[in-house]
Parts: sequence; C-alpha cells; structure tokens
Amino acid sequence: MRILIKVLRNFFIAVVALFIGLSTFFHYIHYPNVIAAVRLGLAPASKTPTLMPWHTVAPSTTPVLWRTGTEQMPATVKYKGQGMAWEEFLQKSYTNAFLVVRNGVITYEYYNTKAGMTKSSLLPSYSMAKTMTSLVIGQLVAQGKIRESDTFVSYFPQWKAGTSFDKVTVQSLLDMEAGVGVTDNYPNGPTGWGVGIAQMYATTDMNWFITHNRMMLQPPDTKADYRSVDTQMLGLIIQKVTGGTVSNYFSKNIWQPVGATTAATWNVDHINGHEKTFCCFNATARDYALIGQLILNNGRTGGHQLISPAWMKRISSPVVKLDYGWGYGAQVWHPYPGIDLAEGLHGQQIFVDPATKTVVVKLSDYPNGDDPQDAISAVLYQIAQRKP
Repeated sequence: MRILIKVLRNFFIAVVALFIGLSTFFHYIHYPNVIAAVRLGLAPASKTPTLMPWHTVAPSTTPVLWRTGTEQMPATVKYKGQGMAWEEFLQKSYTNAFLVVRNGVITYEYYNTKAGMTKSSLLPSYSMAKTMTSLVIGQLVAQGKIRESDTFVSYFPQWKAGTSFDKVTVQSLLDMEAGVGVTDNYPNGPTGWGVGIAQMYATTDMNWFITHNRMMLQPPDTKADYRSVDTQMLGLIIQKVTGGTVSNYFSKNIWQPVGATTAATWNVDHINGHEKTFCCFNATARDYALIGQLILNNGRTGGHQLISPAWMKRISSPVVKLDYGWGYGAQVWHPYPGIDLAEGLHGQQIFVDPATKTVVVKLSDYPNGDDPQDAISAVLYQIAQRKP
C-alpha cells in the first residue's frame, strides 16, 4: 500500500510539474492557457470556430433569397483513383456540407445531419480565408490605398529587420514569394504545437508573433513556397490602411453587398486585436457559395462591380506553381485551366468553374495531414463539368 501511495504521489507531482512547465512555455509564446490550447489542438475542424475569440462579420439586411432546383448527383465518382458510390464519397471524404450552384440556382445541397450539420451551421474556412483577404486587398488597390510594389515595412517601420525581410512587398506576399521563415509544416499532435505555423494559429498576440518571426529562408521573389504568414502580413496591412478591423471592413464592403444571410465570425488573437486572415473565417455553406458567385460573376454582384475587373484578372491568372503543380496567384489556386479555387486545410473548397457557370462548396472534417486536396478537386471538377 505504501508503494502504491508513493507511486501515485510521484505521478501527481510529475503531472503538476508538466502542467506548470507547459503553462510557462505557453505564456512565453503567447498561447492560450494549457487547457484551451489542448482543446484547440485536438478538436476536429468543425469544432474550432468557438475555441478562439472572434469578431462578428455582420450579414446583409437584404440577404440573397436562393432559388433552388433538383439535381441528381452521379451514381459513382472517381476518388483517389477508384470508382466510388456518391454516398460513400461523402462519407469517406468527411463531408460536413456539399453545395452545387449552377447559373445562380442551388441544384444540390447536402449536410451531415448525423453530425448535427445544417444550413445554418458556421463551418471553418481555414485557408479559404486567404482568397477573401485577397478580395479586400483588391478593393484597396483599386482605391489607390495599397500598391503591390509597397513593402511591408513601409506600413510597419517598427518591424524593419535590416535583412531581406525589409524588401518583402505586397506582391510577393500575394503570390507566396515572400520568403519569410514560417513554413506551413502543420503539426500532428501535441509534439508539434510549438512550431511556427501552430504558434501563429493559436497566438493571443499577433504583434509578438511577427516581432519574433522575421527570419528569412530566402530573399523575396526568388522562390514560390506556400506560407500562411504571407497572408497574415497582408491582413495586418489591411488593418493599418483601413484603420479598423478586417471583419468590419469585410462586412461592409463584401459580406453585406453579396447578400450574406448569416453573421459570420473571424477568429482573432484577442478581442479588438488582429484577425487571423490566413485562416479562421467561419460561415455557412450557402454564404461561402456567395463568394464563389462573386468570383464567377467577375466581381459583380447585384448589378454593381464590387471587385474591379483588373483585380479579377489578377486573381484568375496563375503566376507561380505550388502544391500538386497547381497554378497560384494572388491567394487563389488554379488546379485546372480556367478554374478558380479557394482551398483550406481539412478539406475545405470553394470551386469555381466559369465555363459551366458552376460553384461547388465542400466543407469537411479531414483529420490533420490527411486532406487530399487534389483528389477532392478532381471530384468537384467532375461535378462542375457534368451536364445534369
């Protein structure tokens, strides 16, 4: 009995010591408290929107009233190189919501009701938020408030580093050519929670994060490499230029004009702080489809040119190649010729096919590191190209 008590006492002391050690480390790197950080790190994608603070993105007072139709999905699709029944694809690709819009009409709509998903569920964008950030940049460029040739440190001279970091431009940030040394090596499990991208995702102080992550892996414009820190830096520029939160600007200048029905949220480092513009926008599938429609309609909505034709040409023109050999430009992917794609971790996609006037939205719960975006896009391309 004494031995058991001694073992339990030593175990308890070890747990307390570990907790204190983690708390100290998390405080140093400006993470949430240990319990909050663990919950965030272990949660499936669909459960993350409320695990970080957020700003509200107010919806339109005159929301879009979607027209709906009926479209039968194909009996089978080719997924990961093999034929698969449609229902099996939805299940094996961890689908939370799947929406098809043709010529402005919702022709197919699916929600994983077994997991509690409905048309009103706010689901995370992850890196689809990068495309939304680009739309804001495009508006500010059209207004003459931002130039692509501007350097990041021209907006934030306090962050001059005396290195090639000082030469990073808006253009290099847009096209993933900045060279800043925060790679997107997303961690699997607790052992990786201290890496740079995890710190940026969980941070409670984005200014601290940027201050301590200005090391360069290569000079800007020498190599294209997908890095979320580039988009975060664009988000900081948006706040500097507009003098307000990204959420408020996005709400008034994009979310409301496109006719969003539901209040979205954008996770932040802390309330009244900085939006995590590289990720962390949360909305309904139908409202995500409105962003797809805006891109499909060449930046027009409700009879108004919301995004300039010049910027629509910019985001629709690949300038570098990244993962899977896909084209990329100004925060938008191009997996196939003529296709515009907003894509995010865990299997989130807004797939836009102007040739067939089709938008496909897929929101998923892929486990971390297991989201085959190329295989997902292949199925969405099959759907977009078929004649219903």
